[in-house]
Amino acid sequence: MQYSKNTIKPSAYWNPLLAGLALGLVLLLTFVSTGHGLGATGFTTRLIAWLGMQVVPAATLANDYLGGMAEDTYPLNAWISWQVIGLAIGALVSAYLAHRIYFQLDGKVFLGGAKRPITALLGGLLAGFGARIAAGCTSGLGLSGAATLSIAAFVFLATFFAAGILATKLMKVGQ
Repeated sequence: MQYSKNTIKPSAYWNPLLAGLALGLVLLLTFVSTGHGLGATGFTTRLIAWLGMQVVPAATLANDYLGGMAEDTYPLNAWISWQVIGLAIGALVSAYLAHRIYFQLDGKVFLGGAKRPITALLGGLLAGFGARIAAGCTSGLGLSGAATLSIAAFVFLATFFAAGILATKLMKVGQ
């Protein structure tokens, strides 16, 4: 991005070690104050269960996966909903204060143009689907699970990083 004299330069990113320590403290405080770790995909699942109860209640209750969440379907009754709402608000405020809030499409040239939003949406849907199969997202299963020394979390993290490295190698081949 080009900056003119009238444009405020964005603040520098945090040092990764300090950011990691801060994230660890937030995770610890979350465990102490709520009894739960960090996570996000549980919110979307609760939201889908609630929408299912509004549209097709019988099918939602009969669904093995969503039926258990249909008892207390109002998503704002769940702690994870407020965590995700707070995360979104905090991210927007942080980006605004750091002068990093602007809309743009990033990515390599072969992902540019009209294909970029579609590629990003499909990638996000696949990541969300994979997170639900893995029983959590990178924050829920990866961070919170690893903090509790869960073997599933360490397997997930190893697989997550391996898949990321493989995807990077494959995308470089396509250039």
